[in-house]
Amino acid sequence: MKKCAFLTMDERGDYVIDDEHAIKPLAAFGWQVSTVSWRQMEISWGEFDAVIVRSTWEYWNDVPFFLEVLERINSKTRLANPLELLRWNLAKTYMRDLQATGINIVPTLWPDAVQQELFPDFFAQLDTDELVIKPVIGANGEDAYRVSRSDPPKRLARISRCFRNRGAMVQRFMSNILNEGEYSLFYFNGEFSHAILKVPAVSEFRSQEERGAEIRAIVPEETLILRGRQALTADSCPSLYARIDFVRDDAGDFALMEQEFIEPSLYLRMNPDAPGRFARAIDHWFS
Repeated sequence: MKKCAFLTMDERGDYVIDDEHAIKPLAAFGWQVSTVSWRQMEISWGEFDAVIVRSTWEYWNDVPFFLEVLERINSKTRLANPLELLRWNLAKTYMRDLQATGINIVPTLWPDAVQQELFPDFFAQLDTDELVIKPVIGANGEDAYRVSRSDPPKRLARISRCFRNRGAMVQRFMSNILNEGEYSLFYFNGEFSHAILKVPAVSEFRSQEERGAEIRAIVPEETLILRGRQALTADSCPSLYARIDFVRDDAGDFALMEQEFIEPSLYLRMNPDAPGRFARAIDHWFS
């Protein structure tokens, strides 16, 4: 029996984690799965034939230590996704690399600082009345703000303080997030598996399930499949798993919102064949 570790958090709280759907299919391929906190210091990582980063959704609070752990694991056994890819994907500045290859991303600015007096320039440069500001390193929609030209100075000052000494990305607010939702495509070992649409809750713009978003299984249209393939092939490093998020832009095409290789929720429960596909991809990747 081969041994595999799924990395998770110490405290899972109210997070919806469905990695357990892959455990039975993996057993059919001869894999025994253990779910282990990435902060567990007493683990001998060399005892595992494979370690897969899964629901480590608070890693961004301690990135240096997270990288230290990943490097330690990588020196003892086989890690997925590859460490090179995980390092690149840690900061959302990877979006600039994708844009440079011709990928259509949500219009984004990368300011050195988010200062209150810069907001008029942000609105002008992105030609919009609404912005989204979020950390370059972050997850789960934490410290992501929807900002309007009409917001009072006190709110803008508070948001500015949140990003003091912290990298940020400033994006045009895409109204189709509310009108339609955010699309997520899932890939295992480079092959498309399934797709969902995440519709934010009323009075919310963030599409995380934990924030009340409605999750729907969908059959993606041909253009969306094409954009997903283009985004995936723009990466130089192969991946065991990937989630690629899109929103429909004003022209009716799809703009990349995020490409997640570290710890994406894979929504295995949303497609009856997805757990088996993931298990098969793992077995093939580590064979």
